[in-house]
Amino acid sequence: MLIRHTPVLAALTQLSCPVQVFPHAGIQQLTHTHTPAASMPDEKMDETKKKKKKTAECCGYPISIFFIVVNEFCERFSYYGMRAVLVLYFRYFLLWDDDLATSIYHAFVALCYLTPILGAIIADSWLGKFKTIIYLSIVYAIGQVTMAVSTIHDITDSNRDGTPDNFTFHIALSMLGLILIALGTGGIKPCVAAFGGDQFQEHQSRQLNTFFSVFYLCINAGSLLSTLITPVLRAQECGIHTQQQCYPLAFGVPAVLMVISLVVFIAGSGMYVKTDPEGNIMWSVCKCIGFAIRNRFRHRSSSYPKREHWMDWADEKYDKLLIAQIKMVLKVLFLYIPLPMFWTLFDQKGSRWTLQATTMSGDFGGFILQPDQMQTVNPILILTMVPIMDRLIFPLIQKCGLNFSPLKRMTVGMLFAATAFVSAALVQIEIDKTLPNFPSSSESQLKVVNMYSTTLNVTISPSEHLLIESYGSSADYITFDHQDITVSLNTSNVITKAFSLIKGGRQTLIIPSDPTVMYLVEDTKSKPREGKNAIRFVNGWTADLNITNLDSIEPSATTNYTLVNQGKRDFVLRHGEQWCEFSRKFGFGASYTFLITEAVFSSDCESIVEVEDMKPNSVHMALQIPQYFLITTGEVMFSVTGLQFSYSQAPKNMKSVLQAGWLCTNAVGNIIVLIVAEIGKLPKQWAEYVLFASLLVAVSIIFSIMAYFYTYIDPAEIEAQIRKEQGLEPEEKEKEKETLEMEEKDQKNEQGVKQTKI
Repeated sequence: MLIRHTPVLAALTQLSCPVQVFPHAGIQQLTHTHTPAASMPDEKMDETKKKKKKTAECCGYPISIFFIVVNEFCERFSYYGMRAVLVLYFRYFLLWDDDLATSIYHAFVALCYLTPILGAIIADSWLGKFKTIIYLSIVYAIGQVTMAVSTIHDITDSNRDGTPDNFTFHIALSMLGLILIALGTGGIKPCVAAFGGDQFQEHQSRQLNTFFSVFYLCINAGSLLSTLITPVLRAQECGIHTQQQCYPLAFGVPAVLMVISLVVFIAGSGMYVKTDPEGNIMWSVCKCIGFAIRNRFRHRSSSYPKREHWMDWADEKYDKLLIAQIKMVLKVLFLYIPLPMFWTLFDQKGSRWTLQATTMSGDFGGFILQPDQMQTVNPILILTMVPIMDRLIFPLIQKCGLNFSPLKRMTVGMLFAATAFVSAALVQIEIDKTLPNFPSSSESQLKVVNMYSTTLNVTISPSEHLLIESYGSSADYITFDHQDITVSLNTSNVITKAFSLIKGGRQTLIIPSDPTVMYLVEDTKSKPREGKNAIRFVNGWTADLNITNLDSIEPSATTNYTLVNQGKRDFVLRHGEQWCEFSRKFGFGASYTFLITEAVFSSDCESIVEVEDMKPNSVHMALQIPQYFLITTGEVMFSVTGLQFSYSQAPKNMKSVLQAGWLCTNAVGNIIVLIVAEIGKLPKQWAEYVLFASLLVAVSIIFSIMAYFYTYIDPAEIEAQIRKEQGLEPEEKEKEKETLEMEEKDQKNEQGVKQTKI
């Protein structure tokens, strides 16, 4: 969620706009006031306002902001389009297991939450917002193009089997692309919204409010559309030599959108108001804290008198007002310590929950939903729930006389998120009930298929006895705790043959029309990837056959598994002038062996016998909606309230520092997922969901205790008190005096310009 919003909200602190935030999908309500920028001194802000050049307008708006709005839409489409299919790219293109795919996904997300801090420092202290956006957007576009190139399997597919031959090349290229994308998307976010605000003059406060509403609408439109569209692009098939899942298109379209975003932004260059870098308050805060710690360490002897707060050791060098402001910030940052656990759960929507959806059925009747498209449920629910919570639920609670304070809301939000993972665990248990009983590493499983013309008695040592009809199979797989078996067939002559099974594998014993050459074929021992269906054919015809989209198959032979999508699929069987068409409607995640009988052409393919090796997914994706509803409710109560609380409890020139701390909680949360996925390795996925839910409940209890002892403050009142103690003029009088001085100076400058022109 907060990659979409928080970096932008961090930028809003530079505009000092009181913010009512509805993150993630939609509604951002901003009330602009003419207060100084949070990250720069007041006099610099006033000077900046005076330096603003007059820009061309359209309907009262600076024309330049139209370029910024289009830029933001394209950039958000690019980022969320790429991220929507990222975990499936790791899982099914790079062939990483679920844990590694989850770990790398969350490492990337964590990096995206850390780089906005770097972008803010670069913009405020060195390049300025305009140049920072340009340079990092170039890095961003290069990263997206690199990522798209890394998904082209034909680059290293020398044998043209549809699988890359050099995975190291693709992994290295994709990791480079992701690092560049993280630097780009995170680095520009603290700049774009604030840069848009810079374009407005003093008389355009109403237009400024509208700009931010449109700005966030573009953010959510870009992210929602891309999350719907890119999974559809991924589900297509493309390739130069071999048709495979079209990851190049799914990543290529976001790359094109990022290039367009950069071009559009550069196109408006001549119209922008560009302010110089003003210095970064975060650096001043770090230096002050560092000095206090060093000074306290130097005076650690008991001979030195104690001070009320450890930050007071900095008063020998730094102003008391700055120290008091840092104390207020540290008080809030202390409350942030338990918060990463919420993000640990929340950001698994794009990893674990997406992988869970691949084992479910996405058939909604009129349309088929891709597993990665389920992520769109969250922003859709946000659009619905935010107005309801803000206009109905919260006011109703207030009218009931309940003290539902911001910190209490955040605690309840945590509990909702924990409940969402309990719901996910229950769904996973239902999924596990439908999964086949796969063999352990010490077991072997065997199914028997009879292609012989009569019913056979099959004996498998030591004690398995089967009666299998012609063109039939054993009812299910037989599990053995040993590898070596002997198979006996009771035909006119008893035929006996010894086999060695694969440990931890599934195999099928094919008994052809000549039972003496019976043979083993290896079966799939996991659910087909991405909800597809694995199919193969056994040729019981007397001669070679050609099957559409499959290789030629010899008599009594078996084809390799081929993956096909859900829906109706047609296969044409051909031998010379003879042919027939076989049609079958497939669900999700099944595996089938189709037995071609001798009467295949005379029966127009109707005699083909279907053997179900693995049942299709029967748990519907709609069962994920409750967990999305619960996590979204938690998001509204936790994230929205947390941002509002942070903003209200921070001094006006320290709001960017708190936003940086908020970002870090999200980054740490994603790192926790990475650690649990790599180290925890619980045998059952539902157990991992319960573990996360339990941890968040424990953390919410700790947070509620911390919140109980927290005292809400009015930063402006505290600052005014310190100014009064120091004998300083009230802030308002200082600003009025500085404004008058600037106006007198501007009038003199204008007179001088007129005299020069004359």
